[in-house]
Amino acid sequence: MNCENVVLTVGNAMMGDDAAGPFLYQLLEKNPLPNWCAVDGGSAPENHAHTVRALKPKRLVIVDATDMELEAGELRIVDKDLIAEMFFMSTHNMPLNFLIDQLAEDIQEIIFIGIQPDVISFMFPMTEKVKSAVENLYVFLQQDELHRIEKL
Repeated sequence: MNCENVVLTVGNAMMGDDAAGPFLYQLLEKNPLPNWCAVDGGSAPENHAHTVRALKPKRLVIVDATDMELEAGELRIVDKDLIAEMFFMSTHNMPLNFLIDQLAEDIQEIIFIGIQPDVISFMFPMTEKVKSAVENLYVFLQQDELHRIEKL
């Protein structure tokens, strides 16, 4: 199956605002967008690289809760080189820049979107600011307006 645009969501639904990625995946599953496929990467997105590759996307958008020292709920497009350089809050097994480098061999355009979390704690609910940010991101995807998101 081919899918021109793929969203790979990253995060743990049991960890407060780290549920941003899984929440976006749920939105995309309940209300699919034309020209977009969603892959739930969970907390080990590297285990889903083969699924993403099989879809043969031209554009991959990776979404994860990321500590960028901004206000909770802020969205940013993060340059791949900054992912390695900056200290990113991560609950994942492998730094995302390794996954991005691996997928870049087959995918023309990869965009990493970070959502600034407020609370990352086991069994805490996602905060309203982060939930609202995810809903806004869904609209940007729907309208193909990712360019409206500031770059870090």
